[in-house]
Amino acid sequence: MTEETPAPEPSRARALLSTADFRLLRTALTAYARSCDDREELAKINALHHRLGSYT
Repeated sequence: MTEETPAPEPSRARALLSTADFRLLRTALTAYARSCDDREELAKINALHHRLGSYT
């Protein structure tokens, strides 16, 4: 780029997942959590479930 030509603006970021996608992921995590016996894994699932909920 030269001094006369400004740098082009980056294009606007697009959403990777829709609200419906987040709901579906939360539903799948809920089903998986019900069958999970590992406490550490369940804690990770619960944390992810909670984070996904903040986007819907």
